Amino acid sequence: MNTQQFWQLVEAARDQVPNPNDGEEVARRATSLLATRPAEEIVAAQQVLWNLMADSYANPLWAAAYVVNGGCSDDGFDYFRGWLIAQGREVFERIVADPDALAEMPVVRASAADGIDLNCEEMLTIVWNAHITATGKQLPDDAFTIRYPDLDLAWNFDFDDQGEMSRRLPRLAALYIE
Repeated sequence: MNTQQFWQLVEAARDQVPNPNDGEEVARRATSLLATRPAEEIVAAQQVLWNLMADSYANPLWAAAYVVNGGCSDDGFDYFRGWLIAQGREVFERIVADPDALAEMPVVRASAADGIDLNCEEMLTIVWNAHITATGKQLPDDAFTIRYPDLDLAWNFDFDDQGEMSRRLPRLAALYIE
């Protein structure tokens, strides 16, 4: 499975659930769809997933996740990026390029109004679960490697600094920071 096929899988899952904004529903459906593929494709999907996680490992996005979720640990950032992947390729690429654009998404605006965090740990386990379903076995230990890039030192500031967040992420700050 390559990146394009992975995104097609995510889009198919989004098309088949009642609420495509619900990352958990998308993850469950993606797991079911992926489990019908040959084992080698399932294994290859794990590398694609972690490449996307690496592609989205950036301070500006982490800062946006911090604002949106009222804080964001290492694991919390992973789960936020899982939610972002569940939103599909177009949203993922747009938000990775411009994290402040999250403020334009209706689901984010509704979450801000209702105080709901945006995360989806389940999206990070779709390949693992699909492989077990399809083969009865866990993923091979060498199914993937993680290649996180270095973080941007220009974004190395206290994310609790509301003034700095408002300057760097003005649209999100307007939604979340009082």
